[in-house]
Amino acid sequence: MAKTKSKEKQGSEFYENPEVLAQQLSKTEEFIENNKKIVFGLGGVIALIIVAFFGYRYYMNNLNQEAQKEMFQAVYWYENGEYDLALDGDGNNFGFLAIVEDYGATEAGNLASFYLGNIYLQQGQFETAIDYLEDFSSDDLLVQARAYALIGDAYMELGNYSTAADQYGKAADYKSNKEFSPVYLMKQGLAYEKANDLEAAIGSYGKVVEDFSDSKQKTEAEKYLSRLEAQK
Repeated sequence: MAKTKSKEKQGSEFYENPEVLAQQLSKTEEFIENNKKIVFGLGGVIALIIVAFFGYRYYMNNLNQEAQKEMFQAVYWYENGEYDLALDGDGNNFGFLAIVEDYGATEAGNLASFYLGNIYLQQGQFETAIDYLEDFSSDDLLVQARAYALIGDAYMELGNYSTAADQYGKAADYKSNKEFSPVYLMKQGLAYEKANDLEAAIGSYGKVVEDFSDSKQKTEAEKYLSRLEAQK
């Protein structure tokens, strides 16, 4: 208690006594005077870091806007099913491959990887599709979960059912919601069945019934559960 009072007294004296304050300021000035190179050197480094940070952000924002403009035509081709043009462009407009190559560090370049994964999956190039989809990352509820599910679809096509089930699980758990999670859980259940892991499949279908009882998939999940229970 005595120590606390002593500290409080010292703090009060520092703020209320002009002489004490002047002494402290004098010590600070003396330190700066004796260590000018260190003080001003550190100040310069900090200033450079701040300038570099905001300069980089400004540069990346401009680069991303440029990439979005370049990607507009590729998205149009993709939505119209013109996948070859969406991939490679037409000589005047970029395709997604050029977007990723030239603007890969931008948000638009990141999204281009998602589109590329979709296209290669449609074209049956499943391993390439996985590579691009794994390069993609997003905080978006729908798109990131969809990317995991598409990776699962690619592994299903490759016959790697256990890995596919893991990916469907990631899709279902990513910001879990009643609209999409049950869909991915049903896919996970099917993948586990293909992998002959019936207990795990029962777990997936059971989760739909228990955790998403008001979903459209509940009735179908109950049917699958009954079938698997009969096989045990």
